[in-house]
Formats: sequence, C-alpha cells, structure tokens
Amino acid sequence: MKKAKTLGELKKSGYKSRSVKDELRDNLIEKLRNKEEIFKGILGFENTVIPDIERAILSRHNMLLLGLRGQAKTRMARLLTTLLDEYMPIIAGSELNDDPLNPISRFGIELVAEKGDKTPVEWIHRDDRYVEKLATPDVSIADLVGDVDPIKAATLKLPYSDERVIHFGLIPRSHRCLFVINELPDLQARIQVSLFNILQEGDMQIRGFKLRLPLDIQFLFTANPEDYTNRGSIITPLKDRIESQILTHYPKSIEIAKFITSQEAKLADAQKKNVYIPEALKTLMEYISFEARESELIDENSGVSARLSISGLENLASAAERRMHLNGEKSTTARISDFWGVIPAITGKVELVYEGEQEGPYDVAMQLVNAGIKTLFQEYFDDPNTLKKDELESDTYGIIRAWFSGGNEVNLLNDSSDKDFRKELDKVQGLKRLVSKLKIDKKDEYLFKELIIHGLAEFEIVNKEILEERINFNDLLAGMLDDGDDLFKGF
Repeated sequence: MKKAKTLGELKKSGYKSRSVKDELRDNLIEKLRNKEEIFKGILGFENTVIPDIERAILSRHNMLLLGLRGQAKTRMARLLTTLLDEYMPIIAGSELNDDPLNPISRFGIELVAEKGDKTPVEWIHRDDRYVEKLATPDVSIADLVGDVDPIKAATLKLPYSDERVIHFGLIPRSHRCLFVINELPDLQARIQVSLFNILQEGDMQIRGFKLRLPLDIQFLFTANPEDYTNRGSIITPLKDRIESQILTHYPKSIEIAKFITSQEAKLADAQKKNVYIPEALKTLMEYISFEARESELIDENSGVSARLSISGLENLASAAERRMHLNGEKSTTARISDFWGVIPAITGKVELVYEGEQEGPYDVAMQLVNAGIKTLFQEYFDDPNTLKKDELESDTYGIIRAWFSGGNEVNLLNDSSDKDFRKELDKVQGLKRLVSKLKIDKKDEYLFKELIIHGLAEFEIVNKEILEERINFNDLLAGMLDDGDDLFKGF
C-alpha cells in the first residue's frame, strides 16, 4: 500500500483504525492459518508457553510472564513485534502516536480541527512500537505516567493549570504500542497502583488534570517467582487486572538445551573454524547446568540461567583456543581438562545457599563439573559400582587400575600440546581397548580416553588431584598414602 502523506489520502486509501490488541490478534490468526513460525529461535516452549501466549493474544489480554531468570521472557516479548503491522500511520509531530482518524492528544485534536484532510501523516515501523522499561525501586510515577514540566510552562508562558505544560511519561508515549515492564515486583507498591486505571479502564490522569487519555496499549510484564517474597511483590489488585499469567520454564531435555546453547553462544569465526568441540562435551556442558538446578548447594528459587551453558561453551572454546595459540598449533580439539576455563562462567551464574557458601563458589563449581562428568561417563560405559568384584578385576577397568597400581600416573597439563596430550593418554593400558568398543568418530577417540580416567576417578577407581597447572591421576591407594603423609608433615 502506498503510504499516505495527509489525512485525506489516508481516508481515500481505505485505511481503518484498529486497536493494538486487535492488530496483534488479526495478524496472529493469519500466521496460524499460514502455519508461520512466530517465535523464531525459542525452543522447548512449543507445547507449553507459546500456546499460552497465543491464547492470551486471541483473548486480547495483557500478560505476565512468570519464571526464573534465563527463561527467554524478554526475548519472547520482543518477538511480539512481528505480530504488528509493518508500518502504522500517526499525525506528524505527535508525541503520543496519535491515530490520524482518532487523535487523543490536545495537539492532535487541534491540528486535525485546523487542517482537516491536509493534516500531515507520518508512518512508523513496528520495531519503533516496542517500549521496554526495567523496573527498579527508583522508578517514579513521573517516569511512567508524566508530570508538570516547569520549563515548558515558562517557555510557552502558560500557567500550570494548562495541560500543555505536561511532560508525558513512557506509558502515554507508548500509545498504540507494546509496552513491557521487566521485573515488575521491583516497582514500589504506590507506583504499581498508578497502573490500575490504565489496565482496567484504558485511561489515565496526570497531577489531577481533568484530561482523559483513552490509551491503547498492549502490556506485557515479566517477573521472577522469587521476587514475590525476597525483593518485592506484585500487589494483589494489579495481579487481578493482568488477565493472563503465563509460566515459563527451563529446557526439559538435554537435546533442546544443547540446541539453545549452540544457537546463542557467540563464538568468533576463528574459533568455529579452528576449535573442534565434540558433541559429548556439549552434552557435558548441559549436564553441568542440569546438575546445578538439582544441587542442594544452590538456591533453587533463584534458578540457574541458560546463560550458564552459553557462557560456559564460549569459555570452553576460548580455553582450547588459548592453548592452541600457546603451542603454535593451527587447530585443536576441546578436552575435558579445558573445563578448568569454564569455572568462571559457573561461579557467577549460581546463587549459593548457606552450605554452598561454606563450600565456596569454586569448590561448588568443581563439584558440578565432576557430577556432569560422572553422568556423561555412565552414558557410554558400565557403572563400576554395578559390577561384581571379579568382573571389575577381569574387565578393562581392572587393566587400567592395575596399570595405575604399578606406580604409573597421568599428568594432563592445562596447556599441553595436542601431541603431548595424546602421548600421555596413549601410555595408559586398557584405554584403547575400551574406547574401541564404542561407535564413535575417530577424531573423538582421545576425548573418550580422557573421559574414562576422569570417570573412574569419580567412581574412586583411580585418584585425581587438581593442581594449579595440571590434573594428576594416580593409584587410589597411593593418593591415600600421600594424604596420610601430609598429616604428619611438620612433626
């Protein structure tokens, strides 16, 4: 459609005004009928959250997305702009996005009365119809609704009783738009009260002025369940006025979590080209997140964001890349021992309970990594705890343990070259035989050799010591004796 430049041209074009909620509803129906994807890049919500949002839009409801951090609440809100018309006409110069056919501001009403069909019209893109505000305790009514502007009053030489001296806040400026308030419970109760009329009646007042602004806004709020008790609360009358409350959640399967992490991780082109990250290590990254969400040392009410896995994967690639450059190599494969570089991505993403604080963030992070390794090991190999003693001695685990019992040890340096890394693993008897039973890609052979000794350490078949620059594996009994020697140092 050719964009009209005046009100007269807009009328001749056959343009009809719709409320923003009707606009969202009509466009959603069209996309549903055409089987178009609406929330691109949002995975795991196909049968839960997304249908709830679609039902709310069809019902023309304001929405509250309630869920723990890192559950794509804000991202889904931003994607709702795809359900708006690509362009929307407004009266040129209107700060409230006045509909040329139905202006609500004094400016728009007077301009149409003065110029009639010659009233100039502008068009704004749907991306400019999204307004987002992060709720913080210092947000004021003036920020959201508006206030008297003494400078405007002085400049225009108008008394404070004239509504032209009003400076409008974010909400009236969001007329005919999507308006999102993130972390709603952080708004003070008295500020939440100011939203009552806007949500229920669709109008508002500023500083007692006798003006009625029938605002047309699609509201969407986000909140964390923790906020109801810890940092603030959504007052009951406001919750009652938000028609649809939609619960979000974390990915329910490892495969979906892996897909989300790979999609969101921002790896440099050189990392994608030169650093090979085996699928098993991507799975390990998700196991760590899943372990964190179940850990008794981590506050379950705070949640463990999907950003843990995303940042962790980025750090894993960077740890391998750094090692590659230090050794003058052109390419490399990520290792389990590279996960020492993932620890900073874990410690900043979890809220510890008292017991976790006593352990310390680093130790908790290491426990999560080790728990993930143990789970990954069991995915490919027999659980040593389920084997009888004679089976344990006669199978390959027995060969490996016998090798370590002979006084041998493995040292995996954090920054060792690929050649030295492979050489260190090749000397362990029994690893090759065990890996040969797996149906895996040849280039993943050394990853699984490393996984075996890490896994056996978790089952206390061999001893593992994490030192500053390396990980040492040795005989379990030798490790116990070393610990005993440490007790007698200084006597």
